[in-house]
Amino acid sequence: MRELKVVEIRVSTGDAVPLVVLEEVDGSHRLLPIWMSHGGASAIFSATEDPDPERPNIHDLAWRLVDSGSDALDAVRIVAYEDGQFFAELVLGSRCVAARPSDAIAFALRAGCPIHCVDEVLDQAGIDPAQGVSPGEPAGADDEVERFREFLDTVNPDDFTGDAGDP
Repeated sequence: MRELKVVEIRVSTGDAVPLVVLEEVDGSHRLLPIWMSHGGASAIFSATEDPDPERPNIHDLAWRLVDSGSDALDAVRIVAYEDGQFFAELVLGSRCVAARPSDAIAFALRAGCPIHCVDEVLDQAGIDPAQGVSPGEPAGADDEVERFREFLDTVNPDDFTGDAGDP
């Protein structure tokens, strides 16, 4: 299990699907791009701002309910990646509750708790910036980061379904 942090939230007014990029805190600093709905991205954005205690949004309200219970939110986990979909869970003491990754990330940011990811998900869907977008092509670190950003601008969720596609 690896700890991750949010390094980028990308939302476009066009047809592009919102994207959050998580980065491995230690180790090879692999990046994990997760596509989500506009609502999910909005929840993550709002979790980075001060909440309105008099008019909480749904994530703040849910967080208040969780925080007032007997089990505090210890962590969130990205636990699986299947057919282009990520799966997450909230860790509440000894209990784990299934959640969408966008909701789990929003809760983690609001609660200030860690985001973890199982190694298999990072091995399957993570991107190693040291390898670059085109593995085997030598370049400086700045070039690699720029190529990855260009990759993020052009990639879409269907690129990660695992389907070989028809020639």
